[in-house]
Amino acid sequence: MPVFTLSPKTVDGNPINTQQLYGFLPTDRNEVVKLATLALDMRWSWNHAADKLWRQVDPELWDQTQNPWLVLQTVSKNKLEQLLEDPPFRKKLDELLQKRETAATNPAWFPVKYPHAPLTHVAYFSMEFMLNEALPIYVGGLGNVAGDQLKSASDLGLPLSGVGLFYQQGYFRQVIDQEGNQQAIQTYNDPGQVPVVPLRKANGEWLRIAVRLGAFKLWLRTWEVKAGSVRLFLMDSNDPANLPVHRGITNELYGGGSDMRIKQELILGIGGWKLLAAMDMKPEVCHLNEGHSAFVVLARAEDIMKESGCSFEEAFFLSRPGNVFTTHTAVPAGFDHFHPRLIDNILGPYAREDLGISVEKLLALGRKNPADHQEYFNMALLALRGSGAANGVSRLHGAVSRQLFSDLFPRWPIEEVPVGHVTNGVHMPTWDNEYSDKVWTKACGKERWRGDLFEMESAICLLTDEALWELRNVCRESLVQYIRRIFERQSKLGGRLDHQQLDLNEIFDPKALTLGFARRFVPYKRTNLLLKDKSRLVRLLSQTSYPVQLVLAGKAGPGDEAGKALIREWIQFIDENGLHHRLVFLSDYDMGITEQLVSGVDVWINTPRPPWEACGTSGMKVLVNGGLNLSTLDGWWAEAFAPELGWALGNAQNPTGQGLSDEMEAAALYDLLEGKVIPEFYTRHSDGLPKSWIQRIRNSMSKLAPEFSANRTVRQYTEDYYLPAAHNFLERNATRGALGKKLFEVREQLESNWAHISFGEVLTSTEGDEYCFQVSLSLGAIDPEWLVVEIFSAGSHGKLPLMQREENAADNGYYSYKGKAPASIPIANYTIRLVPHVRGLAVPLELPQILWEH
Repeated sequence: MPVFTLSPKTVDGNPINTQQLYGFLPTDRNEVVKLATLALDMRWSWNHAADKLWRQVDPELWDQTQNPWLVLQTVSKNKLEQLLEDPPFRKKLDELLQKRETAATNPAWFPVKYPHAPLTHVAYFSMEFMLNEALPIYVGGLGNVAGDQLKSASDLGLPLSGVGLFYQQGYFRQVIDQEGNQQAIQTYNDPGQVPVVPLRKANGEWLRIAVRLGAFKLWLRTWEVKAGSVRLFLMDSNDPANLPVHRGITNELYGGGSDMRIKQELILGIGGWKLLAAMDMKPEVCHLNEGHSAFVVLARAEDIMKESGCSFEEAFFLSRPGNVFTTHTAVPAGFDHFHPRLIDNILGPYAREDLGISVEKLLALGRKNPADHQEYFNMALLALRGSGAANGVSRLHGAVSRQLFSDLFPRWPIEEVPVGHVTNGVHMPTWDNEYSDKVWTKACGKERWRGDLFEMESAICLLTDEALWELRNVCRESLVQYIRRIFERQSKLGGRLDHQQLDLNEIFDPKALTLGFARRFVPYKRTNLLLKDKSRLVRLLSQTSYPVQLVLAGKAGPGDEAGKALIREWIQFIDENGLHHRLVFLSDYDMGITEQLVSGVDVWINTPRPPWEACGTSGMKVLVNGGLNLSTLDGWWAEAFAPELGWALGNAQNPTGQGLSDEMEAAALYDLLEGKVIPEFYTRHSDGLPKSWIQRIRNSMSKLAPEFSANRTVRQYTEDYYLPAAHNFLERNATRGALGKKLFEVREQLESNWAHISFGEVLTSTEGDEYCFQVSLSLGAIDPEWLVVEIFSAGSHGKLPLMQREENAADNGYYSYKGKAPASIPIANYTIRLVPHVRGLAVPLELPQILWEH
């Protein structure tokens, strides 16, 4: 059924009631409808052209909230009428709307490069989305990735929609008390004051989705957020038709225990797919951003069951190529695990009555060992088994993930475990500040992040030393002014009266080397590594010849006492040593604070314990503003680092710091700061410029900013994952799944008969510079066309010589295969292996069988 979209006058060609769509507005005159259209398109969150307009409406509220929808609903009718009578204001409004229309209609990368692609819709499922602080439904890293990829999808013209949850409270807000303790404050996301609107049917009825939650029916309200050309659909359970206990399921992001988590994930996956179906949307590709959304593979299979009249097992197989699974987890404990009884309680009726399978069959999809009835249900395993492709989020994390999932592919070499990688990137227009944007625009043009970025590196290299140093000075000055304002406010909020006796003008120096360190406070990120030698840190921050200052921010999970202790240690260290003028901790770390920090710091420090950081994106955000990175060789920095770009803690020979204590790593960090970073910043030439430092900025901006942008990430997902997934899904499901059902039968036969294959005689000889191999194989009932025989050697990187089958089988039922391989390595390093090979089936993802000579 048609659903309203955000448009000033009509929806699906029908006149709309602006009050119904936009809620309460001071007036419904046409110009206000235009303002509402502008306010509800979150493209303003990364294109700041409208900022001055909203500041005119209410300067104080705009500066405090950065939420134009709230500003528009709060302003008085008289004030708005006065502004709309002002010709410059109306002219600016019309110009902004015209730019919005131009951005929506101008040719973009995807439709230009792939005008006839089979890909018409990608549905991107994620537990959180970070678009702007005006819509606080995020925690950090995962939401950052999701939000930035939605924005880049809009820039590139990719047909993509987001699917997530609308949390009534979002994530907690942080206050630091007098003793340095983190206090969690829960706020309320008033739907009328954040940039969301209800999804409504053509007759005005609010679109509500029903899902089965155990023995109950759960009603979900639905919402829409506009982000340029991309739509983000959100759901919440706060529907009056639900039981009180169910209305609060979507209250908090990551709130409650496993019982609450599985309910939220059921809403995301099953509810999200039903929401798309209710809008008659049929995406070829579902992107599962972490295992939280894995239940979508069940709901998608359920629809195919109904459409094709097949069993769940067949439907699961038919849907699989269209699902792409991205894992962000670096340790097994990071995956969501649910007790079998909880799965039975929450999903049992759905499995039996909607999917037509037993709970045990459902549980088997999420277990390493399906026969182990005590094993917990793993969402990542369900996602992997239900997807046609999987990836980690950095090159190093791809390797870690292959190790994590290797048990599902027994006897396969680790490097062939079917998990690739797409390194994350950040949406650069979101993270540059106003001055950075001017510098980049002058060098590369205003539309620089909407294309393929091929010429960006050479353009940035032409920026002069003076321009780059001015960029850094302006950004640092802006950050210092921000720190002073926030420091004053937060000192009063925390009740730490001694801070009020400080002269705010002495807090931080606009010309001093500024280090930044902000992230989630958990032990593996080693947020307190610098505190391993407190006296050395005091000396570093107290010197006057080469002044250094450090700004910190971050939250610990509400129940994470170890993380809270790390924050408390920093606060107490600052107080005890009177370092407030050089060291500050900014509380309530959110997207707004992040934007300020990454634009102003000279060096971003990151010290995770390798290889626990799947990717990390905070350091990528400083690139566009001329900031530099100093990090352990983990996540993205392990592939980005080069000596001319920044600094690395550790070395390529020992990237994990094996054998080094935290104290030793801290000493190495201090040595790096004192011996290289600080001297280079303060080594000035006759013109007063730090030439070596500036060249490092130029290298970092030109080489790393394009490569670690979400623009590159989304283009890579599109070309390496989405387009192949769309093709494979459509091919498998053509003519009501005819080909897919045949492939399903082939797979079943291979699985049931694989154990009957056996090796016979293996003969080897040498001819010149090649080895000759001959092997006989008994294949039983398996068609030899479904197999390949390979000559394997370690380090071959998948390029294996194939053995050719003789025309006829021998009398004893054995097939004979012959092949050759280079004699450049010892013959003992070779072995023969047999693997499935069926066009249309992914090996080993869908067919993990393999047979070795020995």
